[in-house]
Amino acid sequence: MQQLRYARILTIAGSDSGGGAGIQADLKTFAALGTFGMSAITAVTAQNTKGVTAIHSLPAEMIGAQIDAVFDDIGVDAVKIGMLHTPDIVRTVTQRLKHWRPKVIIFDPVMVATSGARLIEPETIEILQRELFPLADLLTPNLDELVLLTGGTPIKTVEEMEAAAKTLLAKGCQAVLAKGGHLEGPMLTDVLVTPTHNARFDTPRIASHNLHGTGCTLSSAIAALCGSGLPLELAIDGARRFIAQAIAGGADVTTGKGHGPLNHGFAPLPMRKFTT
Repeated sequence: MQQLRYARILTIAGSDSGGGAGIQADLKTFAALGTFGMSAITAVTAQNTKGVTAIHSLPAEMIGAQIDAVFDDIGVDAVKIGMLHTPDIVRTVTQRLKHWRPKVIIFDPVMVATSGARLIEPETIEILQRELFPLADLLTPNLDELVLLTGGTPIKTVEEMEAAAKTLLAKGCQAVLAKGGHLEGPMLTDVLVTPTHNARFDTPRIASHNLHGTGCTLSSAIAALCGSGLPLELAIDGARRFIAQAIAGGADVTTGKGHGPLNHGFAPLPMRKFTT
């Protein structure tokens, strides 16, 4: 008799006490897309819709223990990586992922919050690029993160965004989805750059003050869809449609006094079952 299982998606990221981003947004996204979410918490933040007021990183060995516990018993179909605050954490996550070799790794290099707060120690960036970037199937930086990772030159056009993504590809990334949400204009354009081809994804911009956690949600949705069996580009397209609907579904709601969250639960899917 065949055994059944869920699509198992692990997030390795920080906790957002306000519930709009980080681990909380990741798990909401996994559930909304009909997958089984698991977590390895890397840091605890004191955070709300107005910003981040404190960050406490967990010990690296504890993060490694969480990752090992999940892989050893439940198994993992895809990994989403978010906030990795210190060099020791980056090294530990890299070591454990090299050991377990998950099929899919989606890395959202969380460095700057929606509020503008820096969420990563400067010395961590070089280690991220050297150790973790080559392991990731997809890197999903926003414009602020692209600037930090490519030398500090401001990015004002889609063409400059694409060029910056190609620079990251040359540093060892397997694929880069550069997110253009911070560019001006009525259309929102993301650019996928791979060693073999480039692709642009365009959608109308949705007017909303509630955009906290968009990056976490997008990368988590890509991981959930890849872990459910979709190829990368179809997963990106599906994830972008999911996040557009989540933004639209929460645009008229007031949560807190700053940047509110998305509506992850606008139309949740049932947990899907797969044969092993």
